[in-house]
Amino acid sequence: MALLCAALVLAITSLSAFIRLARAGLGCEPWPQCYGQSLSEATQAAAQPVAPPVALARLAHRVTAVAALVVIVMMVMTALLSAPILWREGAMALCLLALALFLAILGRWTADARVPAVVLGNLLAGFAMFALACRLALSTSRRPAGRPVPGAWVGLAGALLVTQIALGGLASAGHAGISCPELARCDLSVASWQALNPWHAPLFDAADPANAAGALLHLLHRTAGLALLAVLLPLGIVAWRRGCRAGAVLVLLLAALVSLNGGPAAASQEKVSGAPPGSSAR
Repeated sequence: MALLCAALVLAITSLSAFIRLARAGLGCEPWPQCYGQSLSEATQAAAQPVAPPVALARLAHRVTAVAALVVIVMMVMTALLSAPILWREGAMALCLLALALFLAILGRWTADARVPAVVLGNLLAGFAMFALACRLALSTSRRPAGRPVPGAWVGLAGALLVTQIALGGLASAGHAGISCPELARCDLSVASWQALNPWHAPLFDAADPANAAGALLHLLHRTAGLALLAVLLPLGIVAWRRGCRAGAVLVLLLAALVSLNGGPAAASQEKVSGAPPGSSAR
């Protein structure tokens, strides 16, 4: 049940990201002038009907969320009604239930909120549910896991991962996705520290879809990705040598995804926008 819950939570976070990014204007025409158009009052007044893929994603998101809630309630009942009571597993299942209720309330009362704090709440709580479900599955497994990996190294990787997720959520909610055309070419002269404030709604200028004020946030997000990559690679190697083969493969795959997201993704933005390499996305 814990593995099923983890799979459902992963599906929920993916669907939520698709809905959020679709509303931000990714893939709209003409790109990138239309990027962030959902923040424009004029655009909202003349809003078009919801596209079928987004409507289908919303329906799938709700159905998957209900299914995950049912699985979590079943885990709580299984743990607390067992003889003897499984206190450790029950506590983790209750934490999952609390996070699920938090996300339900957040989604119900902040559907049209523009502050990045709402995105951060969804992202961090969703990934916390995924991590907790995986931890619950591991706690019920009797498979030998090999020699333990140094806890300090794992803690550092976890802290960098949470930082990367938070910065990514801020960059997404603040429409800073194309603020830096290249890692080494960010114009920080007009960047604003307010982009790091989760309670500050982004000020969008329809004439400047690049949102130069988010350059600092974008640069921090990419730098955190490189730092995470530098930690994940040796962590995967150490885990492999200590017999944690499955965990090592997953960590190295994540490291590869981080590197792909930081390099070709930026180049693809320039290609789609039609701007020459190194030029401003504006």
